[in-house]
Amino acid sequence: MPNTQSAKKALRGSQRKRQYNMFWKKRIKLASRSLQSILATKKSEPDILDKEFVVLQKVLDKASKRNVIHKNKANRLKSRYAKKIAAKTEAKSKS
Repeated sequence: MPNTQSAKKALRGSQRKRQYNMFWKKRIKLASRSLQSILATKKSEPDILDKEFVVLQKVLDKASKRNVIHKNKANRLKSRYAKKIAAKTEAKSKS
């Protein structure tokens, strides 16, 4: 428990920041889970994959812009999902 006035103010600020960060992290998790579930299905349509990937990119970019996650982490995640989508569509076009 904070003792000084400034520590009490800092606690309030950190609680607000924590809520804000958790909001964005939850949105990232939801977007990545939905894309992951689509990738896991056998019959995943390329247009649905692209739409979900765009949603994930937007969420990651906004979270990195607001300093919730580092920009390199956002770029790394986007790159990994892009590779998975490319591999899925490549396998789809071969068969």
